[in-house]
Amino acid sequence: MTSTPSAAAPALDLTPAPGAVPLPRMIVSQASYELRTLLRNGEQLLLTLIIPVVLLVLFSATSLLDLGPGKRVDFLTPGILALAVMSTAFTGQAIGTGFERRYGVLKRLGATPLPRAGLIGAKTLTVIAVEILQAVVISAVALALGWHPHGNPFSVVLFILLGTAAFSGFGLLMAGTLRAEATLAAANLVYILLLAVGGVVFPLDKFPSGVRGALELLPISALADGLRQVLQHGTALPGKPLIVLAVWAVTGLALAARFFKWE
Repeated sequence: MTSTPSAAAPALDLTPAPGAVPLPRMIVSQASYELRTLLRNGEQLLLTLIIPVVLLVLFSATSLLDLGPGKRVDFLTPGILALAVMSTAFTGQAIGTGFERRYGVLKRLGATPLPRAGLIGAKTLTVIAVEILQAVVISAVALALGWHPHGNPFSVVLFILLGTAAFSGFGLLMAGTLRAEATLAAANLVYILLLAVGGVVFPLDKFPSGVRGALELLPISALADGLRQVLQHGTALPGKPLIVLAVWAVTGLALAARFFKWE
């Protein structure tokens, strides 16, 4: 008894098709690696999480600084959130990327299909993920201290995203143009100076009017002021700090994309 032969199986196409994966997938993969590396770095966690929380608790629970009328924690929390954004997006990122560049990590990345804009995007995604963690922890501590936030959450998110873009751009610009040691010194110096004069824990109205006008144009001042107007006073969308942050964000990211060097 004979059987009818089955239909022939379709031929497999074994033609090689080399090519890079889509850019969004490359960015997500690089961001995942960056996030795992950052969370294993104790020094980065000290800078991005522990110091802001300590400052919040210290100045909320003591009267070392004159913060004006109202509850101390209501004034401090928006400024500490702004400090957390700066510590992650600018200081930590500038130092980490600067030493990656020094040790040849960025040079190897430069040999991959990941473009400079893709690397900047991946690092920005990493920063946003860390900032979410920071916001949760800082808000929980502030609520435990008696913080009563107001305002539109959308406005808060908008300010944090603009602040992240601004600080990321200038952090990457610094890391991609200076030597690692110079980046380390400059990033820490900028962090300390902006902490002191950026309206984070010390009201800008304590400065002379001429000086105050210049300080209000700093990105940390605009971010702290914008968050404070929303969270403390319930302002819908403060115009001046929003414009200042947008200008810093566009300028920083454009300069980083133009001048960032892999080695």
